[in-house]
Amino acid sequence: MVTIGDNIRKYRKKKNLTQKELGDIVKISNTYLSDMEIGRTNPSIKTLKRIAKGLEISYVDLLKDTEE
Repeated sequence: MVTIGDNIRKYRKKKNLTQKELGDIVKISNTYLSDMEIGRTNPSIKTLKRIAKGLEISYVDLLKDTEE
């Protein structure tokens, strides 16, 4: 099962961004981003949309349960 955090990590790495760089782009801490990626916390829809915008993808892509 692919989680939201897995998808955030996948798309962040595709953009060659560190957690700090993405956090700076979307105005969230890299600690919070790390917690999302490891499944410790889930983002609100508002935060999810900001992350998707920073990654230049649709927020729906972050919700998909697919392995590519």
